[in-house]
Amino acid sequence: MNVQIFIPCFVDQLYPSVGFNMVKVLEKAGCKVSYNINQTCCGQPAFNAGFWGEAKDVCKKFLKDFSGSDYIVAPSASCVGFVKNYYEKLFENSTHLSEIKKMQTRIYELSDFLVNVLQFTNFNASLNATATYHDSCAALRECNVKQEPRILLNNVHGLQLIEMNDVETCCGFGGTFAVKFEPISIAMGDQKVTNAVETKAEYIISTDMSCLMHIDGCIKHKGLDMKVLHLADVLANF
Repeated sequence: MNVQIFIPCFVDQLYPSVGFNMVKVLEKAGCKVSYNINQTCCGQPAFNAGFWGEAKDVCKKFLKDFSGSDYIVAPSASCVGFVKNYYEKLFENSTHLSEIKKMQTRIYELSDFLVNVLQFTNFNASLNATATYHDSCAALRECNVKQEPRILLNNVHGLQLIEMNDVETCCGFGGTFAVKFEPISIAMGDQKVTNAVETKAEYIISTDMSCLMHIDGCIKHKGLDMKVLHLADVLANF
């Protein structure tokens, strides 16, 4: 199966290993992976900040860069959720609407693609540790991804997955929310970390590096011995 990969800004600039590990995972699952070097952003930051005109320009480029019929897979429910749920709103009554509707059927967050499209759930990965899983808001509410990451993690040798309290509560990042409402954002992040610590887990795993970056900042501020891992990093450990 031919797959185009979209690498989000966060991953490209700060966590490139997540992108490389996603490729490793997809190839193990039998995919032929391609990467368009012209790709940039999905347009979400500008859209969320209210700059819809600028966002449209970025989104048009995304549509061009990922034209065709191949599946598009990304290691971010946030970006995928934006394309699936907000492109239609942005291009309402435009000539791009038909193209967008087709794209919505072929763009997937990584775990959703592995479990529901490829039906490939066991990578013979291993991680001898205890971990807890963080559901990102985008995964839960925009991509309807809940069980897929857990199915994959339950097949990782040596990994004990422990659920934290209030697992579906936001971590407080929310993109520019963390900048505009810093005290609230930090308080939410601290609560998320507190719930994770109560599980005595060594790792917090998620589908979104944006959430994990925020959570990791709270962990380091508290001086805790806990690490964060993207789902792709775990699955690529085979």
